[in-house]
Amino acid sequence: MAAPTVKAWITAFRLRTLPLALSSVLLGSFLAAQYGIFKWPVAILAVTTTLFLQILSNLANDYGDGVKGTDNEERIGPQRAIQSGEITTQAMKRMIVVFVILSLASGIGLILVSFSDDMFTSLVFLLLGMLSIAAAIKYTMGKGAYGYHGLGDLFVFLFFGLTGVVGTFYLHTHVMEWEIFLAASAVGFLSAGVLNLNNMRDRISDKNSGKNTLVVKIGGEAAKMYHAFLIIGAVICTALFILLEDIGAWAWIFLLTVPLFAKNLITVFKNKEPRLLDPLLKQLAISTLLFVLLLGVGSLL
Repeated sequence: MAAPTVKAWITAFRLRTLPLALSSVLLGSFLAAQYGIFKWPVAILAVTTTLFLQILSNLANDYGDGVKGTDNEERIGPQRAIQSGEITTQAMKRMIVVFVILSLASGIGLILVSFSDDMFTSLVFLLLGMLSIAAAIKYTMGKGAYGYHGLGDLFVFLFFGLTGVVGTFYLHTHVMEWEIFLAASAVGFLSAGVLNLNNMRDRISDKNSGKNTLVVKIGGEAAKMYHAFLIIGAVICTALFILLEDIGAWAWIFLLTVPLFAKNLITVFKNKEPRLLDPLLKQLAISTLLFVLLLGVGSLL
């Protein structure tokens, strides 16, 4: 078989997922700047590491679902690289190794820039980095893939929300503020919302393939209520964060994104055809990035 084309790899990287991946590190950096401490090398390396990890997760997901047969003719979403035959399993495994190395190298660079004189904290963040790489790979790869046991939402909340925002904030500031967990939870909820949409779209094919996502476990109608909890929870956490931090009226500019979230939620509740949920993933991911930019810039004004 001929080597995979550049176009095939770009498709496998799933660039539409990257705005969501950026949201956590951008918010963590914005909040650090609001506290008066911002380091460009930390921000750049945090963004680079996050993008590498997200692409690694996408490739591992393509491989895991491909070899397990979950990506089949019943799947509604965009055709995957292994499913289509454009990339072989061997080529995909090699590229996964490449992005493990890139993620590790970028992450180590980030730790050295931030904690050059603090060995203990460096080791703690190195451990977190290794766990992030493992989480990216084990979502669908291997026998113990947590995405097949309804744990994907939890891991997305932990790594896209808490670890991403709080971790980035700490890399800049070297201080821990518990209120930051509220802002981090908001991003975690919205990120889990994107995964929930994905799993609602693929509920039938996932169920038939033995991929027991949270949506498969609780059913389509309960998943809509769960989606409402995630969206509304994100707005409430953000409001509480602004009130407790007293960062000024401009921070409330994030409310401009509420109509976008409301539209997403209304469409979900009206939906009767799972395949029509697919455009909502990109919409919610971009809305989340816009939410972060408005909250971040507003907190600095």
